Amino acid sequence: MLLGGLTGLAGSGLALGAALGLTGLLILQFVAGGITFVAVDAVWNVLNSFTLSAIPLFIMLGEIMLRSGVSQKIYTALTPLFQRVPGGLLHTNIAVCTLFGAVSGSSLSTAAAVGSVAYPEMTKRGYDRRVVVGSLAGGGTLGLLIPPSLSLLIYGALTETSIGRLFLAGLVPGLLFSGMFMVYIYFRCLSSPALSPRQDTSASFAVIVKNLFSLWPFVLLIMAIMGSIAFGIATPTEAAGVGVIATILVGKLWGNLTLKVLAQSMFAATLLYASIAFVVMGATILAQAVSLLGVPQSILDTVRAANLGPLTVLALVVTIYLVLGCFFDGLSLMIMTLPIVVPLMVGLGYDAIWLGVIITIMIEIGQVTPPVGLNLSVLVSVTKDDVSLGEAALATMPYWLILLAGVAILALFPQIALFLPTVVM
Repeated sequence: MLLGGLTGLAGSGLALGAALGLTGLLILQFVAGGITFVAVDAVWNVLNSFTLSAIPLFIMLGEIMLRSGVSQKIYTALTPLFQRVPGGLLHTNIAVCTLFGAVSGSSLSTAAAVGSVAYPEMTKRGYDRRVVVGSLAGGGTLGLLIPPSLSLLIYGALTETSIGRLFLAGLVPGLLFSGMFMVYIYFRCLSSPALSPRQDTSASFAVIVKNLFSLWPFVLLIMAIMGSIAFGIATPTEAAGVGVIATILVGKLWGNLTLKVLAQSMFAATLLYASIAFVVMGATILAQAVSLLGVPQSILDTVRAANLGPLTVLALVVTIYLVLGCFFDGLSLMIMTLPIVVPLMVGLGYDAIWLGVIITIMIEIGQVTPPVGLNLSVLVSVTKDDVSLGEAALATMPYWLILLAGVAILALFPQIALFLPTVVM
């Protein structure tokens, strides 16, 4: 009933949240003895969670940043920094995505914000269009890993794991991926200089330093959000509330935020949160049904009886996420799989904080995997179909492989993710 319900309802074109919830209700009604009332309690407890209330605030923060012109300021300030490095503005794309991801928490917002500024500028300067889109799609994925991250926030809320520790765990891997992306761009453009034409004019060292110092309002915003969480001054929800107010001030004083733009940002944030909350409701009902039936424990017992090692199970889980990432958007996929994957992996001895980072990376990979690959779709729209979805997917493949290699690195050296949470908290 679990597999048939999910396949039939989701395949019928029904909204994913409805498909998940109805499957859970069917199981509760016909398999668990008609105890559908527990679904109401489960949904109420999740949506009434203080931690989960940070999600709409972080979404609003990202939307305000996206629409207030702050991304243009950041891009302009960082452009001269990589002018003498093979790859030029391609490195700027990764750097700006890293910075923007430190406040937006969303992969789509990061890709859209940076892409709308970078693509017109770089194509005008003669950069290869497909390479530009590949760097933006790859860099955009950093928005889900660099804290504050919607993915890690939802993971922490649904698995009752420390949000602060999750955010700290995502920081070093996020910076590691950013560096790996830049290394790839460097050697790719070193071997094919035509991909990134050198500019005749170059800014002086004084101008570069002045531009970097001009970013102080944005850096202060990042420190206010992340610092307050990391050092226990504020909860993620409180930090998100302060971040929204600070972003409005930065957008007004440093960007071009108006009341009309603010209203548009709030409306867009409301729509996005409503879609996420609907999936969360459905997944909560299904998780309650699955838990009452003891499915995670049965799977764990089966795995143990089969004598599969933890690394083998991890490889299977990664493979499943790669396949499902072709058909589901990232956050929906995570919410749908957490009730089974987390008990299974934690039962095999994996750290829940480390697992949150791994699942987030797998979701990032799904964001750049066609046919759903939302980052690719957003950037194809930004290019006004100058680059097709297939071309964008091929251009993003190296970043896809780097992300997958990162999972292997974190499996071999889990302390990369666990070092900061251990030291700070």
